[in-house]
Amino acid sequence: MTTSATPRVARTAPAQPIRGSHPRPGASPSSRTNSRRSGERIEGLDGIRALAIVAVLVFHLNAAWLPGGYLGVDVFFVVSGFLITTLLVREHERTGRIAFREFWVRRARRLLPALFVTVMVSTLIARLVSGELLVHIGRQIVGALTFSTNWVEISAGSSYFEQTAPQLFMNFWSLAVEEQFYLLWPGLTLLLVTVAAARTRVAVALALAVGSALLMAVLVERGADATRVYYGTDTHLMGLMIGAALAFAWASPALAKRLRPSGLGATGRWAVPGALLILLTGFRFLDETDAATFRGGILLASAASGVLVLAVLDRPAGRAPTVWQRLTGHPLAVWIGVRSYSIYLWHWPVILVVGRDNPSAPGTTSHLLTRAWCVLVTIALADLTHRFVETPFRRSGFRGVLRSVGAFLLSWSRRTRQVVAGGVLTATVALSIVVLTAPDQSETARMLEANEKAAAASAARTADPAGGGTQPTTAPPAKATRAAPPVSAPRPSGATAEFTMPTGKEIDGYGDSMMVGSLHALDYYFPGIRLDARSNLRWSDGLAAVESRGDRTRRAVVLAFGTNAGVDREAVVDVLDALGPDRMVVLVNLMGPFARIEADNAALAAAAESRANVIVADWAGAVRNHPEQLQADRIHPSLEGSHLFAKTVRQALATLSERHTGNAVVLKDLPMP
Repeated sequence: MTTSATPRVARTAPAQPIRGSHPRPGASPSSRTNSRRSGERIEGLDGIRALAIVAVLVFHLNAAWLPGGYLGVDVFFVVSGFLITTLLVREHERTGRIAFREFWVRRARRLLPALFVTVMVSTLIARLVSGELLVHIGRQIVGALTFSTNWVEISAGSSYFEQTAPQLFMNFWSLAVEEQFYLLWPGLTLLLVTVAAARTRVAVALALAVGSALLMAVLVERGADATRVYYGTDTHLMGLMIGAALAFAWASPALAKRLRPSGLGATGRWAVPGALLILLTGFRFLDETDAATFRGGILLASAASGVLVLAVLDRPAGRAPTVWQRLTGHPLAVWIGVRSYSIYLWHWPVILVVGRDNPSAPGTTSHLLTRAWCVLVTIALADLTHRFVETPFRRSGFRGVLRSVGAFLLSWSRRTRQVVAGGVLTATVALSIVVLTAPDQSETARMLEANEKAAAASAARTADPAGGGTQPTTAPPAKATRAAPPVSAPRPSGATAEFTMPTGKEIDGYGDSMMVGSLHALDYYFPGIRLDARSNLRWSDGLAAVESRGDRTRRAVVLAFGTNAGVDREAVVDVLDALGPDRMVVLVNLMGPFARIEADNAALAAAAESRANVIVADWAGAVRNHPEQLQADRIHPSLEGSHLFAKTVRQALATLSERHTGNAVVLKDLPMP
């Protein structure tokens, strides 16, 4: 997950001017043509916003469709950095000052009303659908309304990449980064335009961009959660600073002339196709968990976005628009770009609410239909918000809107005004109650916590007389999750392979939170199974556990890793090598809203295909037809789903036994306990 986009920062209707867009005396030809009429908006940027919001929307609908679509956020950052800096520089050139208060009021008028409406409506609707959507909603609302979501969630230890509960306003992290930029950047801009030459301004902005990218690359750790470096304003500043550098350069006639793609000959002609190819390649292949994302990938996408911004700015007099300029100026692209802020606000809450109300699994017709419905609902809500919230506040301000609403209400009858006032009061009270009574832990988290405690208690009560031990091999005793005492004798190295259907007392299980969540069901279907599982474990942890137990490992093994950080193919091979060819081994594949899901499952299938003693338990295929048996996070099984998980493992063992023995295995249909 992921992800997200940031709002537009320009005026939203094509006829609306950007303040301070009058060309100054001696401006470069490109600047004059960008503002051919006094007060005309910069053309083409809405089209770039449209590209960005579509990428983010597709990514959030199904990450596997566009694994790098989250990079749309960085496209928005570049556009925002350019526009805000341009406004500030033009204001200083026109008036000799920057009016901070007026600037911040304009930003508040632009952002707060739509944000408030989205938060209020989404919270109330989410409560009607499922309380699971409101875990820590109070904290989320505070972060949203104060534009501090990124640091609030970092402080709370939340993970953007690994969650046991959906966050209704998770996408607001990028709004927080941008608003913090709005708060701090005007002061530094004033300092730069006052004391520094154009080249120095550009150099400072680029230095901040490179510094931010380096900090991200240094702080990210292989195999560790990357939420801090992804959410951090300091580590995710490169797009905004690249946009600011472009604005400083474009404000200088000498530098602007050198930046114009139309004046660079063959290099300029290939600039847009090259930048677009880089960006689209990132959209398609740069997974959000890939180390390359944080070590240059985001910076490269931001730089490519900067080139695309330059290409829409470059409009020499007398030349026809380029193909790129025609595309970004297309009415449909402009329509989407104008509404991109509202689309961004609504799309993630809509996806969560629709997904919870109508569960579906990727790869099914139901999933496609629910995703199409999400798009339609998002577009409808965004258009309404743009028309009746964004535009009035942008044009009239807070006082103007309040006066208009007051006059409108006074035109109604007293009874109607009372009904409206009662409705507003009821909604306010309802929202307060919803926030105060919201759960502080998801059902998934409670289930995992309870299962881990139960398993740890079971491990503490038992001991392995054969020396196998029930102490954890991958975690301290308090966090171990072995559920049952091992009663089989140690399996000596080189023992003869046996592929009859194993009993629970002949099975070892190693896994992450998927196995923890299915602990009771596995013990129900395989009495006596020995489990070594804990939340957040990875394939490398599985290898350590298997190697630690060595020859004491039982003759059948179930492996369920990959929920965290995906499938490490080398680690899978190492685990299978450690287990050897004489044990029955089941690899449980994955289901979840991950861009990597197909590649992970393909890696597991490939590992099993080359080994006769290994089989894949197709959990993804089993739950695809029963999406209602997943928790709200769309990853972990519900109580009923845990039994489906256990039955899928049992079927895989039966199939593997039949392959080797030629004898059919009859599986009893056990009732839900």
